[in-house]
Amino acid sequence: MKRRTLVDEILAPGGLTILFQPIFEIVNGQSMLFALEALSRGSKGTNLERADVLFEYVRRMNRELDVDRACVSAAIAAAASVPGSPAISINVHASTLERDEHFASYLAERCVEHGVRIDRIVLEIVEHQRFRDANTFFAALDGLRALGVRIALDDIGLGYSNHQMLIEVCPDLFKIDRFFVDGCSARPHSRAAIESIALLASRLGGRVVAEGIETPEDFAAISALGIDLVQGYYFGRPAAPASQTTQKEKV
Repeated sequence: MKRRTLVDEILAPGGLTILFQPIFEIVNGQSMLFALEALSRGSKGTNLERADVLFEYVRRMNRELDVDRACVSAAIAAAASVPGSPAISINVHASTLERDEHFASYLAERCVEHGVRIDRIVLEIVEHQRFRDANTFFAALDGLRALGVRIALDDIGLGYSNHQMLIEVCPDLFKIDRFFVDGCSARPHSRAAIESIALLASRLGGRVVAEGIETPEDFAAISALGIDLVQGYYFGRPAAPASQTTQKEKV
């Protein structure tokens, strides 16, 4: 009998838990829900409940493709129970887009299955190495965009997200890594880096999301740089789908 692995447990029904963290758009001093980022967690009470442990294990086992599909399916199923129709941001590895030639159709099928419009989906590419097969990678992006899916690059400023990658992918959303955002109110060099990314995003026709905002001082610093898409504990912690709301909040 084949021994059951931790990956088998992750892929089994209920093996993944989805939490959503809000991304807000600031308009005239008011925060309006822009999107919800789907955050996948392993089984409660296990080491895999931590996202960093979960995805490092998946990487070591070379099972990103299978687990990415499972995360997509779980996220879309959870999104169906969220009030209103906010955009849903789902993480996916660049290697999955290279290796899974049917990923776009799989995503579309899950959206139909759960009654979620596919144009609500934002795919965040999360991988700290550049794609290897440019043809398949960009063919996958073209196919997803043709379906109405928006593309985001996560962890901008770190890892593989160099200027070449940004220009080639030309994402709709540039998500600035929290390394630059956390404490930026007291770090002029971080603000300079954020400002340069925001300028590049604007020139490429994209928008910037500042991740990791935890204090009113950092929020003020980000706002002063003209960034109006924000995410972090200052605005909302990850929570179960049922607790999400589209209600406007004052900031």
